[in-house]
Amino acid sequence: MTTAGNQVCERVAWASGRPAADTAREMSGQARGFAIGHTLGRTGEDDACQELARRGYAILARRYRAATGEIDIVARLDATMVFVEVKARRAETSGAPEDAVTGLKRRRLWRTAMAYLAEHRCHNVNCRFDVVAIRCGEDDRRSLEVFENAFDIPDDWR
Repeated sequence: MTTAGNQVCERVAWASGRPAADTAREMSGQARGFAIGHTLGRTGEDDACQELARRGYAILARRYRAATGEIDIVARLDATMVFVEVKARRAETSGAPEDAVTGLKRRRLWRTAMAYLAEHRCHNVNCRFDVVAIRCGEDDRRSLEVFENAFDIPDDWR
């Protein structure tokens, strides 16, 4: 099992009060995979925030939730509100991380961004949608790529 998998099992074991080895055996492959993916996603979001801050973005919110969905990172760069989707992949077998932001996901992001703007009374602001793609190698090395203005909003969505 990977280091991340061990950490997940240790956290589950700690919460359950049982030895980590017993917990690891009991976790199904699917549950263990979800837990590892969840850990990868959280780590990826942390890495994305650090990189965006290094580039001058002001991080306003993380994991913003509305009835319409969730936005991983809400940031501001100069006078532009930036809504960021973070996608991390351990292997290319499931495709490139940036390709996972499908049309349906884009529409959900747009609706959630509109909810954020309304909730925070942000009117007449420039907005854009960025995607941060994180690739994790076998040795747990990560490469991060920021796709600024990753997609446009079709006029019929407005």
